[in-house]
Amino acid sequence: MTADKHSGQHHDHGTHDHGSHGHGHGPHGHDHGDVDWVALAPLLTAQAETQSPLYTEAAAWLSSLLPAGSVRRVLDVGSGPGVVTALLAEAFPEAEVVAVDATPELLALARERADARGLGDRVATLRAELPADFGSLGTADLIFASNSLHHIGDQRAAIASFAGLLNPGGLIALAEGGLPPRHLPWNQGVGRPGLEARLDAAHADWFGEMRAALPDTKEEIDDWTTLLSDAGLAPSGTRSFLVDVPAPLPDAVRAQVVAHYERLRDGFGDRMPEEDRAVVERLLDPAEPLSLHRRPDVFLLTARTVHTARRP
Repeated sequence: MTADKHSGQHHDHGTHDHGSHGHGHGPHGHDHGDVDWVALAPLLTAQAETQSPLYTEAAAWLSSLLPAGSVRRVLDVGSGPGVVTALLAEAFPEAEVVAVDATPELLALARERADARGLGDRVATLRAELPADFGSLGTADLIFASNSLHHIGDQRAAIASFAGLLNPGGLIALAEGGLPPRHLPWNQGVGRPGLEARLDAAHADWFGEMRAALPDTKEEIDDWTTLLSDAGLAPSGTRSFLVDVPAPLPDAVRAQVVAHYERLRDGFGDRMPEEDRAVVERLLDPAEPLSLHRRPDVFLLTARTVHTARRP
């Protein structure tokens, strides 16, 4: 699947900044031709690895919601390069874990990661576009879908399709929402304070237009518990998990923050006021003393929310 493609998702195990487990809302396009996922793969992998503690904690929580040894097949929907696929395989040692994605090159990376960690005999890959290929996924005891559902126009119908794939007693976990990422203090010393809040507003406008343009899109309140209940599932809890990498950032994480701002600039820079566009350019200028490349106070703080429900 392709996070920026309406019919196949990569998780943004990253926030709404496409990149990580799958991708997140990055302001990219919504067709395979708009995004070079092969070129993005190193960034997607790095983001997912940075957020691995979050997903390890989430996987442990999911394991606690299911009887020991009951999980025999897991679908990781929108697996991207397979970082979280491997974490799920480690959390459920008796299960086959299937990385589901629309991009063959990312599935190849998922396979390589699983083999390198000695998980190759329990990790499979499946190329699929959703919603068209729901029928190819097979049944599962756990379905994990992170930042992928919102790229399907009819979310209610998609949840119903997922519900139909669960074995009795099986669990679905939707990682949708949370808190947008923060990287800078409120007064960042360049331009007006509060830049990231204004970028959030620009992103919200973009996201609404993205949703409106999806095929068969339906207007729904993002009340995931109600949507899961309406699909005949029994809600079994919601939790949020934190990513907190304080300043000073390791070089690899700083590079991810720079890439995040580059993608904001390139994706919806035209939505920003001229003043804020100029600020983002300064933040991306390596010669600027207060740039993201040089300033000591850059951090990474965000949260992911996971909504679960069980098939009776």
